[in-house]
Amino acid sequence: MLDIDLSEQIAQLRSTFADIRSVVDVDALTAEIARLSEEAGVPDLWDDTEKAQKVTSALSHRQGELARIESIESRLDDLEVLIELANSENDEESAEEAKAELVSLQKVLGDLEVQTLLNGEWDARPAVVTIRSGAGGVDAADFAEMLMRMYLRWAEKHGYPVTVMDTSYAEEAGIKSATFEVDAPYAFGTLSVEAGTHRLVRMSPFGAAGKRQTSFAAVEVIPLMEEAGAIEIPENDIRVDVFRSSGPGGQSVNTTDSAVRITHLPTGTVVSMQNEKSQIQNRAAAMRVLASRLLLLQREAEAAQKKELAGTITASWGDQMRSYVLAPYQMVKDLRTEYEVNNPSAVFDGDLDGFIAAGIRWRKRKTE
Repeated sequence: MLDIDLSEQIAQLRSTFADIRSVVDVDALTAEIARLSEEAGVPDLWDDTEKAQKVTSALSHRQGELARIESIESRLDDLEVLIELANSENDEESAEEAKAELVSLQKVLGDLEVQTLLNGEWDARPAVVTIRSGAGGVDAADFAEMLMRMYLRWAEKHGYPVTVMDTSYAEEAGIKSATFEVDAPYAFGTLSVEAGTHRLVRMSPFGAAGKRQTSFAAVEVIPLMEEAGAIEIPENDIRVDVFRSSGPGGQSVNTTDSAVRITHLPTGTVVSMQNEKSQIQNRAAAMRVLASRLLLLQREAEAAQKKELAGTITASWGDQMRSYVLAPYQMVKDLRTEYEVNNPSAVFDGDLDGFIAAGIRWRKRKTE
């Protein structure tokens, strides 16, 4: 007769879950959903498209958070029932199913526990990620494109909406830079630990055969602020240039001067956008990202901590935070946390959760 006893493991999971519920504050979350639902139900909501999108997006995010909490609670209850069934019916198949579900819940709760560490001022906001090729020539441009695909695949695996805002293609291969938005709860807090210089070591597909090449790319992550009231930018402080979009395009891309480049004259901050079809849309998107960057600079200056969130990233020797080694051996290692894996292919295919969780815990320890 079967006698599966997972009571100790389940008790530990329930204890972790109780801590998470406390941090998340389910009652406050439920009240927020009720308030947003009431706003979303107003008949003239869509008379103001911008406001409507903010309300419905916030509602969707909060509902997703609550659904995840409720799903875990239900799964914990179901797991205990499944164990009782396996024991009473002497059912080996149910026993194996219970063990697999236990492992799955341990991972889900571990990931959610990491999220509870994200309590920074802007951690809950969407993220704007910019990748720039660094030292290493064409290999660096190719590496930058590999990193972009890696983050897009990571977002896809999690079901996070992504909008590519701007891409500057290199002449031979890869990209000079790319900027994209990840619109998900805690996207900034989660991805901010990815900011820094990334290094790739491999046998170059572009150089002489049998020669190893080291190349670098920089990753910048900033929170996307609310458009209204984030920071005031006088028109006299910016220069707006329009140009034709570059790279692969659709029906209207590459045919009109719809791409926009905004330069903030006092700081020299430059933001380019070419994802949207119209110049007006690209300008609005660029101003939103510019406001986010300027607000960070303002707060960092006030705190006398230059680039505390986005980081000063030079993409060259001496300041790399993660190494991706494809030759002579296979390894990806984070140099801050010491977390490493021996499967670079999986990492480049978006398997980043282990690195991100280790980074969030490492950052939390540093601030304690």
